[in-house]
Amino acid sequence: MDSGQHIRKASALTAWRKSSYSGASNGNCVEVGDGHSAVVPVRDSKIADGPALVFGRAAWSSFVTGLHQG
Repeated sequence: MDSGQHIRKASALTAWRKSSYSGASNGNCVEVGDGHSAVVPVRDSKIADGPALVFGRAAWSSFVTGLHQG
């Protein structure tokens, strides 16, 4: 699985997690796939069988850092 691609059926991947800030509701959440060494797959929690976007680890790290910095 390479960065810059998407996965057509995200449910084929295992170990999805969502932010603890999303609460108990199954609302508008983004889930991140764990267990991939070079990439970070991301999907919409409402569409578990939908596609996932795949980001390189460095790009994902920069994105998360930017979120924390506001």
